[in-house]
Amino acid sequence: MKIINVVGARPNFMKIAPLMEAYKAFPEIEAILVHTGQHYDRAMSDLFFTQLGIPRPDYNLGVGSSTHGRQTAEIMMAFEPLVIEHRPDLVLVVGDVNSTIACGLEIGRASCRERV
Repeated sequence: MKIINVVGARPNFMKIAPLMEAYKAFPEIEAILVHTGQHYDRAMSDLFFTQLGIPRPDYNLGVGSSTHGRQTAEIMMAFEPLVIEHRPDLVLVVGDVNSTIACGLEIGRASCRERV
């Protein structure tokens, strides 16, 4: 089973840490970690990865700061190719930040395209 796990901001990092650790007990799960880059500097991102023992992301979309609409759109545009490339069984978005809504919308669009 292939699971894309999406994080983007501090609240997400806290939630994903125990999940990434738990995946280690299930070799049949391919856990791909995507960081949107919504929070991107040392104090708001790197520090949490280090202190919580979260593995380095497989992908960092590097979207950075912007308005709500622009940031959401940039995340969607950067995330879409990953969904197409990996064709995951599941996409897990944790939290309630721009990264969450953007990837949730994109996976909904991608799954609709697959059904057509």
